[in-house]
Amino acid sequence: MNTAITAAGQPERLSHRLSILKTFDHLTVVGLREWVALPDLGVAGLRAKIDTGASTSSLHATEIEPFERDGEKWVRFTAHLGSVVQLRHRRCEAPLLTMKTIKSSNGHAQVRYVIATTLALGDRVWQVQFTLACRKAMRYRLLLGSKALIDGHLVVNPGHKYVQDKPVFPVTTTSATGVA
Repeated sequence: MNTAITAAGQPERLSHRLSILKTFDHLTVVGLREWVALPDLGVAGLRAKIDTGASTSSLHATEIEPFERDGEKWVRFTAHLGSVVQLRHRRCEAPLLTMKTIKSSNGHAQVRYVIATTLALGDRVWQVQFTLACRKAMRYRLLLGSKALIDGHLVVNPGHKYVQDKPVFPVTTTSATGVA
């Protein structure tokens, strides 16, 4: 076993020192699960599953209603943010980018609404496209796919969870795309 000696003279396992590595080259290291926020939707403290096998990111949403605002297509939805034990939800609105056919791992195809919103993970903030889908049966309400990982300059360490700190941002009761 590789060990180093700490300042207190105690042995420290090398694997423990590597587990706190939060960056690699110019990339941010993330674990298989991370805390994220969606500032434009007024959402903080959301647990995300990092899924390199999915190209598209997905947000658990119900009551999805398309509508028009100033001649533009928008979508109104209820974002479900909590766990099965602690239910939380927020009514949101966002510009509609497109409709996309998504094929699940079991081969079932489904047409979904696609929105773009700001995602905060650790100290990184960037625009991510999300499909809106019912993820009621899933443990994690937000799935972060490979396109978002590439755009956010992230690399996954599958041996760890919650590598990055919870993102901090001022949450307001209303925002450009959130609804009070």
